[in-house]
This record gives sequence, structure tokens and C-alpha cells, in this order.
Amino acid sequence: MASVQASHNRSDAGFSLVELLLAASLGLALCGLMLQGLLSDGIHSQRLSRLYRERANQRRTLELVRSDVERAMAVSAHPEMESSACGWAGRKPVLHLALDGGRSISYSVGAAPSGIWRGQVLMRCGPAFDLYGQLSTSVSPQNRVVIDGLAKPDGVWNGCQMLVPGAEELNGSGREGFAACLDPVRQLVAMRLFQVFGPVPSGGGDSAAVQRISAEATAAPG
Repeated sequence: MASVQASHNRSDAGFSLVELLLAASLGLALCGLMLQGLLSDGIHSQRLSRLYRERANQRRTLELVRSDVERAMAVSAHPEMESSACGWAGRKPVLHLALDGGRSISYSVGAAPSGIWRGQVLMRCGPAFDLYGQLSTSVSPQNRVVIDGLAKPDGVWNGCQMLVPGAEELNGSGREGFAACLDPVRQLVAMRLFQVFGPVPSGGGDSAAVQRISAEATAAPG
């Protein structure tokens, strides 16, 4: 009796082990690429979010300083020779504003008063604000942190002469996180905030670049 051999097509035999391993490797590589893309998008979103947040903080801070300058009677050309109602506490005096009634507002930059703040801080010593946004006359001067995260720039601020030609740097503040210069004739003040923020961790040991954020403004007593 003749034996019959059954023939099988390759398609009926399924995938070989080599083919399965190759497919798995390609799948893992694709998943890795997708995960890397998601992480990169996450880091970029964090950087943009921090950039917008800190720029908004800088704008609010400069608006506060500008409003104080505009309500002042005079800006001192030598803030280091003035006395702050709150004391300088080792910080560098940058702005000293004379108000009516013998009151004053002073701004200083330096070490934070406590560990809850980042880097250097800008301190405001002066009258508090009432419910209507006006300077209160019924309370003692208050010393408060206006903004933190300030850092010393790599070089001297060169934007002073561009904003106020002929202005003089106030107390060598051009190398500080808060810098100011004054035209003593026009009493026009130019100021600059400078912050540096470290890289955003990616979760895999890599990091994004350091962010340097600055803002400038001018003001004069009104």
C-alpha cells in the first residue's frame, strides 16, 4: 500500500521564533520613540509654563515699583547713604523713594529672610496698601519680599543707557538681580529684573537648558 505524504503550506506553519523576536524588537523601539517624544513635549510644556508664570511675576513686580516711583516726591541718587525704616539686613540698597510726610519706600536686593524663598530676593520696605490700593497712613512700614529667584547676571546691565541716556547706576546695582539707574536731573529711573532657573528634569537623567528671564521698565515721580 503506497504511503501518502501530507504537504503543508508555509502559511499554515505560523511565525518562526526569529520573526516573533524581530517583531517584538520593532514594537519596543517604536514604543521607546513615542515615549521619548511624549517626555520631550512634557519638558517643553513645563518650560513654557514656567516662562509665562515668571514673566507675569516680573511684570507685576515692575508695575509695583513703577507705581511707587510715580507717587514719590524724589528718588535718592545715593540709596546706600539713606536709612531704611526696616533696616537693610545686609542687603544692597537699590532704590530709596521720599514720600510726603517724611515717609519713604526703599527697595533692596540680597539674601532671603528665610529658606522658603528661592535665590536672592527683592525686598520692599514702606507703607502697606489699604483696601482701595492707596498707601496706608495708619500702620507702620512693612518689610516684604516682592519677588524671589533673582540671580546675578554674567555681566553688567547694559540696557540702562539705552532706556535713560545719561543715567547713573544706583549703588553698583548693575550686577544684581534687581538693577536701577537714575537721571538725577529728570528724576527718571530705569530698572531691570533678572532671574535664572535651572533645568527641568526629564525623568531619565537628561535635562532641558537653563532659562534666563529679564524685564525692564522706566518711571519718574509724578
